[in-house]
Amino acid sequence: MTATMGQSASFRLMTDMLPERDRVEVMREVYGRTVLKVDLDPLGPTHVDMKVRALPGLGIATGTCSEFRVHHSTRLIDNDDLILLAALDGASVMKHRGREEPVGNGHALMMSGEEVGLNIIQPGGLRFVNMSFSLKQLSPLVGDPARALMQPLPTGGGAMRLLLDYVQSIQDCDGLTPETWHLATTHIFDLVALAMGATRDAAEIARGRGVRVARLRAIKADITAHGGHGRLSAEDVARRHRLSARYVRKLFASEGTSLSDFMLCQRLLRAHRMLCDPRQAGRSITAVAFEAGFNDLSYFNRLFGGATMQRRRTCGRRR
Repeated sequence: MTATMGQSASFRLMTDMLPERDRVEVMREVYGRTVLKVDLDPLGPTHVDMKVRALPGLGIATGTCSEFRVHHSTRLIDNDDLILLAALDGASVMKHRGREEPVGNGHALMMSGEEVGLNIIQPGGLRFVNMSFSLKQLSPLVGDPARALMQPLPTGGGAMRLLLDYVQSIQDCDGLTPETWHLATTHIFDLVALAMGATRDAAEIARGRGVRVARLRAIKADITAHGGHGRLSAEDVARRHRLSARYVRKLFASEGTSLSDFMLCQRLLRAHRMLCDPRQAGRSITAVAFEAGFNDLSYFNRLFGGATMQRRRTCGRRR
């Protein structure tokens, strides 16, 4: 288990790094006390790899786990937080308010932290996003959050899809400032409010704030995954995210940059990684440039400048 502390507390919990006799107890303390007030009992061999983060008014847990019985009992109730569970892979069953609903198959569920509840993770385990939200902070944005309890919330698109992608991406970020985490928390509340049914005023604010940021982050992640490939156009990016190319360009302009500049930067980074990779030492600079999406070698060399030529001399690369 690794941990960092500050205005937020974050933990990386990996049971494979713990003695088997201590795994369940450590999970109860880290996952079941720090962020989500729950208890848990294994239903088979114990395996967990998760990141847990506690922020003001917000708890986040993402990762994978084996079969568990997770229960929120009377003795653990000490707040009125709302708890959201989304299954990215695998299945779970939530029992709450006299109802029993599956978690998975494209839907997330929410329960109240001030009432008894039970979640049973099914055989095969679960890859999940789990969050707790301060009811005091969420209520002004939603009006009546209770309407969303035990109601399937679609995860295939819309605000919930943006929320899940955004949360997973920031969980992978290290060294963010307290100001950045404060903004990220605001964006997360915007997105969950929209997914639950935000008030008209809150929805208008969220679309210009949390939704914009989450969409831009998702688009950047998509471009980065493709290395900013030269054949990837603005229209391609827009089509993949079901947006207009004009709107995508406006998202980048809001940050004082452009889509083309960001894609160019990703192509340069891809080329740089290949040039620095000993496994590709036998490839020519021309081949690397073309694979990174540059069809004009002289243009590529101008961008790299002296660094490119130095790399060629150092590694003995050929044109």
